Formats: sequence, C-alpha cells, structure tokens
Amino acid sequence: MISGIPYWRLSSFYFFYFALVGALSPYLSLYLEDIGLTAYAIGLVNGVLMGTKIIAPNVWGWLCDKTGKRLKVITFGCIMASLFFAGLFFWQSLAVILLITFCYSFFWNAILSQFDLVTVQYLKKEPSRYSQVRVWGSIGFTVSVVFLGWLFDYISIQYLIPIAWLLLCLISASCFFLKEPPQKVAVRPQQHWVHLLKKPPVIAFFLAAMLLQFSFGAYYSFFSLHLEDIGYSRLTIGIIWAIGVLAEVVLFLYMPRMMRRFSLINLFIFSLLMTAIRWLMIAFLADNLMILISVQLIHALSFGAAHAVCIEMIRKFFTGSNAGQGLALYSALTFGVGGSLGAISSGFLWSVSGAVLFSVSAFVALLAALIVFFFLPKEQLKQLHQ
Repeated sequence: MISGIPYWRLSSFYFFYFALVGALSPYLSLYLEDIGLTAYAIGLVNGVLMGTKIIAPNVWGWLCDKTGKRLKVITFGCIMASLFFAGLFFWQSLAVILLITFCYSFFWNAILSQFDLVTVQYLKKEPSRYSQVRVWGSIGFTVSVVFLGWLFDYISIQYLIPIAWLLLCLISASCFFLKEPPQKVAVRPQQHWVHLLKKPPVIAFFLAAMLLQFSFGAYYSFFSLHLEDIGYSRLTIGIIWAIGVLAEVVLFLYMPRMMRRFSLINLFIFSLLMTAIRWLMIAFLADNLMILISVQLIHALSFGAAHAVCIEMIRKFFTGSNAGQGLALYSALTFGVGGSLGAISSGFLWSVSGAVLFSVSAFVALLAALIVFFFLPKEQLKQLHQ
C-alpha cells in the first residue's frame, strides 16, 4: 500500500487493462486461426494492432498536454475502443477485421502511456514506486490468461470476443472513479522534445527499446500456436503464459530496491541478454515442460524489468512539459514501430518454422543489448540536458 494516492483505483485500471491483454495476446491468434485466417493474415492483424501505436499515442499525448484533461481523454478513448471492438460480434472477414482492429486499437493503444503519466503524477516524489501500482496489471493478466486457458478447453474460442469486450467496458468504468491528479504547473524544460530526439543517448535508447519490442512480435503472435503445435493443451498454454507474468509480479515488488542498487543501464543490458537466451530456448527446447517453465521466469526481466527501466529513463529524458510527449513517443516508437514490424515479419518467418522465428527474435534482442552497451553509457545520461 502507498499512502496519499488512490492506490486501488489506479490499480483497478491496470488490472482490467492487462486482463484484456491476457485475453488477446495468447488467444487472439488461436481465434483468428479458428475462423480460417492464414498465418500471414494473423501476422497482419497483429501488425495493425501494434501499428496504431505509431500514431495514436502521439495524437493523444498532444491532446492531453494541450487540454490538461488527461483522465477525460483517457476515458473517451476507452469508450470509443469499446464501441469499435463491438464490430467483431458481427464480421469475420479479413478486410473488416483489419478495419475494426485499426479503429478500436487507435483508441485503446493511446490510453496506457497517458495513464502511466497519471500514475507517476500521483506518485510525486516517489516515481520509482510505479511498479507497486503496475503490479496489479500483471495480476490481472495472470488471472485472465489462466482462467481463459481452462475455459477454452471446454467452450469455443469464439467466446473470446464477448469476454474481451466486457473487459474493455470494465476498463472504461474504472476511469470514472478517478480524478485528475494534483500537479504543479508544468515547468518549461531546457530543450524542446524534438531537440532531445537528436541526442545520441536518446537515439540509442529508443532504438534498443524498439528492437526489444520487435523481438516480442513472435511471442505475442505465435507463441501460443507454437506450443499448440508441440501438443500442449490450451489450459497448459494459459498456465505457461501466467508463469511468466507471476514472475513479473514478484519482480515488480522488488523493482524499487533493484533500481536503487543497480544502474538503469546495467539492468537494461542484463534484461536484453536474458531475453535473447529466452527466445533461443523457446526455439529449440519448448517441448520440455520443465525447461519451458524455467524459461518463462525470464519474462520478469525481458518485460517487467525492461519496462520499469524504460519508464524511469523516459522520466529522466523528458522533463517538465515534455513528459506526456516523451511517453507517447516511447509507446509509438517501441510498441508501435517495433511491435508492428515484429508481428508482420513473424507471419513470414512462422511459415518457415517456429525455431527460425524465435532464433531471429533472439538475434534482435542481442543486437539491442549491444546498442545499449556501446552507445548508452552512464556518462552520456549525465550530460543529456546540458
């Protein structure tokens, strides 16, 4: 518990938001395959889902900074996402699914980065404790992915659509119980955010984070199909996903202590290296259940630690009135550009083999680690705003 902030109201948003991620990330590809889409089409749908993050966060980040009504904009985005997603109740052709995916994800992909800023604003002088609020997102993901894995062994995967729509509605409802966080007038930063994008450490950071999310394209689009092809049941697949997120929950609880003990750069490099190892083991050893379980524990580093480090680095890079735009750029360039390209390319590589797909992901994660090691030294961080 963190005193002085609406802890449970903030946490409920993360719980339902990532419960929806827990529904769509493992099971959307299974649903799309069930209605007859090809591997290329599945990669394309996931690419559109991630691709709207290129544009949406910047549009909504600008609107939030311009109006100062961040929570109202977030609530509007949730409601519109729910309305567009409802179109999946009625159509199953690829063209319409792509259009609906673009429309609802344009709003849905805009809200998380702005809600992260709301949370940081509530935390005031303790931003490193962000992970203690965000942990409820991991719990929501775990509950969702395990329950639905069990459920879809007994009922049709096509029930995914109404379940996901209900979660979208609960995300919208959670926003109504929050007020705009108390905040000081934004201090004008020394440099406009456009000038910061020309700084070598900022370029290196965004490139590494983008490559990390590129490597996740295979995981989000084809990990469940990879496991199903090996012979795992949907309940087992759900549990495998949940193990990774449970490890992430534990890490989030200790993340403030780790960030005080280790440098952001060292944590980032270690997370990227472990992610590369994780993808290689999934490529060649996923048929061994015990090895697969141990591999999923690395998710605590490849997503949990990496994301917490990235949020903290964005906070250091983009100060004052640049804060909202910084988070929007992070979402657009990493989850948007990186995630979209990773999802689309994974559709092609999956047709070769799962081993090839995850081996390429491992190489990309290793490349990200090398970029951080050589081009993002601690000394450059200290000189960033000079």
